[in-house]
Amino acid sequence: MSNPTTVIKTRLPDPPPAVEHLLDAVRSGIDELKGKESVEIDVRGKSSVTDYMVVVSGTSTRHVKSIADEVVKFAKALGVMPLGVEGEREAEWVLVDLGDVIVHVMLPRVREFYALERLWTVGDQPPGDAADEPDATHDD
Repeated sequence: MSNPTTVIKTRLPDPPPAVEHLLDAVRSGIDELKGKESVEIDVRGKSSVTDYMVVVSGTSTRHVKSIADEVVKFAKALGVMPLGVEGEREAEWVLVDLGDVIVHVMLPRVREFYALERLWTVGDQPPGDAADEPDATHDD
């Protein structure tokens, strides 16, 4: 005898909320539980998966999980069900996929190791902004 398969339907409301409203809900969820060092990265034109990534730190695995849960709660209040939530069991890095916005809630050491902000912002600075780098030209 086999168990019937459970199908969980996730979809965005019709019409979906504006990305700015979704970002506001994410910010509110993060602020509510005092997430640390929140950074929003505009990945439009760099990724076909999402428009924005939000990276935020929690101080412990419990804090990371709680921030992610709060983000989900605020998104649901807009009528947006997460398309996926990954990493809740270990809670060192929890990813909340809200479609147009993906939220990464991480422990500081995990965040530093993976450096998502650096990965997704490489090439965003104009070439003239390299003022801190030593001059590579030499007069012989």
